Amino acid sequence: MNRSRLASAILALSMLVVAQILAPAARAQSLLRDAETEQFFRDIGEPLMTAAGLDPRAVSIGLVGSPEINAFATLGQSVYFYTGLLVAADDVLEVQGVLAHELGHVAGGHAVRFNEGVAPATNITLLSLVLGAALLAAGAGDAGMAAMMAGQQAAQGKFLAFSREQESRTDQAGAQYLQKAGVDGQGMISFFKELQGQEYRLAIPQDNAYNRTHPLSGERVSALQHVLEQSPSWKKGADPALQARYQRIRAKLIGYVSEPKDTLKAYPLSDTSAPARVARAYAFHKLAEPEKAIAELDALLKVTPNDPYLLEMKGQVQLESGRVADAIPPLREAVARSNGNPLISGMLGHALVQSGEQSGSSASFEEAEKVLRASLARDHDNPFAWMQLETVYERRGDKPRLALATAERLTLTGGNPIAALNSAQVAVQGLEQGTPEWIRAQDIVQLSRNRQEDMAKERRR
Repeated sequence: MNRSRLASAILALSMLVVAQILAPAARAQSLLRDAETEQFFRDIGEPLMTAAGLDPRAVSIGLVGSPEINAFATLGQSVYFYTGLLVAADDVLEVQGVLAHELGHVAGGHAVRFNEGVAPATNITLLSLVLGAALLAAGAGDAGMAAMMAGQQAAQGKFLAFSREQESRTDQAGAQYLQKAGVDGQGMISFFKELQGQEYRLAIPQDNAYNRTHPLSGERVSALQHVLEQSPSWKKGADPALQARYQRIRAKLIGYVSEPKDTLKAYPLSDTSAPARVARAYAFHKLAEPEKAIAELDALLKVTPNDPYLLEMKGQVQLESGRVADAIPPLREAVARSNGNPLISGMLGHALVQSGEQSGSSASFEEAEKVLRASLARDHDNPFAWMQLETVYERRGDKPRLALATAERLTLTGGNPIAALNSAQVAVQGLEQGTPEWIRAQDIVQLSRNRQEDMAKERRR
């Protein structure tokens, strides 16, 4: 084996080991967006963010479509919950406990400091690979393979030990945030106990945490119990208003992710609570029974007629059932009652576009443009709203703005940078120079070129 081939083999093997370590964090996920859920996340998050010394305006909380019972923090001060966690968590205190933990990662800059754990592990891996390759070259095949395998195991152990220590520190930080925010810490304890129960059901050994990224749940409970019990908020219970909101959000999510028969079994017709009606409304909608879905929502709207999220859901059911004209009034009211929530505005814009498509009315398209632009001014990162705006500009024959909207959508969805670049260049050529839209098109041109260069570098590697 010549030196260049040996170097290539070493690099390939080392990258494989690092990829194995990082693989769970790199899985692609689908982001779910819901106006009511996002407002709830902000409301439970702000006191904890303040307690953590973070600026609530800089931290975002999102929802990922996955049945896993998990949550994670990323670069850019973002926290994400898996849908599986919200389905599994019966109490808002559990969600607050998990959020406090994840904000500990954000405040500690753990995503930024990830290389502190990876670098030592990578160094061990590279050294063992060099030694193993030398032994292989010398004809000691078994010894060489043993050296490589031992090095990989040592590297993984080094990284996992770093991860467990980070998680333990974050648990303690989360407990402090709960105390400062006046939130009962029982939810954090009960959530870890639920995880411990899962570990028992899965026959995970409870006496060896070596091969784990997190400490054993039993260890976490023991370490946190004493700290949380000292808080003045211990056994204070959940805020009733937050608990009620959470139960409705959770029920809506269950209706969205579950099979209708399972939803109707969990929330039978005899249950007339708000969570049950919302869950059933989604189940009936998925069964293509819009009359039953709307009846459930109307029963709730009789009690709270100005609830923007019930109005939004009613409009959504009607819109997705093909009743476009019926969908627009509740969606208009939902936008007004929610102070122009951008996600609800985006849905209204979609309904207006559909109305224009059906009737050929230029007035519907004009209103849709106003609504969608207002939505995107508050929430620029909404590919669906940009897609609706594309339809508006296509019908109007406004090619430069159509190209800009397409470039925006492609940039947000990670589409082909060449296609985004071409669309942005069309926009630059057609828009008036110096306008905000022209400047934005120029930005996308440069951004797309940078992405192309990054992709070319990755291919060369």
